[in-house]
Amino acid sequence: MIELVVFDMAGTTVDEDNVVYKTVRQAINAAGYSFTQEQVQSAGAGKEKSQAIRDVLALDGTEHPEDEVQAIFADFRFRLAEAYDSLEVVEQSGASDIFRELHSRGIKVVLNTGYDRPTAEKLVHKIGWTIGEEVDALVTASDVEAGRPAPDMIYLAMALTQVTNAASVAKIGDSRIDIEEGQNAKCGMALGITTGAQTESELLQSNPTAVIHHLSDLIQLVDQTSNATV
Repeated sequence: MIELVVFDMAGTTVDEDNVVYKTVRQAINAAGYSFTQEQVQSAGAGKEKSQAIRDVLALDGTEHPEDEVQAIFADFRFRLAEAYDSLEVVEQSGASDIFRELHSRGIKVVLNTGYDRPTAEKLVHKIGWTIGEEVDALVTASDVEAGRPAPDMIYLAMALTQVTNAASVAKIGDSRIDIEEGQNAKCGMALGITTGAQTESELLQSNPTAVIHHLSDLIQLVDQTSNATV
C-alpha cells in the first residue's frame, strides 16, 4: 500500500516551459560549445544542475576541469534567476487536484528536485503552493550529500514524513534518472511521465514500473496497489 508519493518538480508537477534545460544549454554554449537541446536533455535531465553541466560537457570526449564546470554553473544560476523572475510558472495540469486526492487517501506528498533550495522555493512560491499544506515537504539537491540517481532525497522525504518502508513509496518523474532514483531507493513504484524532458521510449529504457501520460493516471495505479493488499 502506498503511503508516500515523491514527485519531481520541473516537467512533472511544474510547467516552466522547459526553461531550465534551455538555460543549461545557453550557459554551456555561451562558454564556446554548440550542444543541441536534445543532447542537453538526454545527458542532463533530472540531475543536480552542476552534475548535468558536467555530463553534457563530457559528451565531447575531452577532459573538462572543475573550475570550468563551476564557472558555467554560476552563469547558469544567474541566467535561471533572471528567467524565473519574468517567467509565468504554473503547475502541470491537475497537480493540485492530484495532491488533494492523495491526501484524501491518507497518502503523503513530497516534492523533490535537482534544483537547489532557493530555486525550488521560488518555484513553489510562484505557483502558490505552501509546504505543509498542498505538499507535505520539499527536498532539494542541496539538502543531501548525493543527488540523483542516489536515493538520498527519497530517504530524506521518508524521514520527513515518517514513512519507514520504501516499498510503500512511489516516485514519479519525467526523466530516466528519476526512475533510477526510485529504483535505487527500493521504492514500491518508480514511474515515468511524458509531460517533461524525456519521451516514453527514453523513459522505458530504465524499466519503470509504468510510464503515464498525465498526473491523473497516477491515482489508478495507487488505488490498484491499495486494492491488491486488501
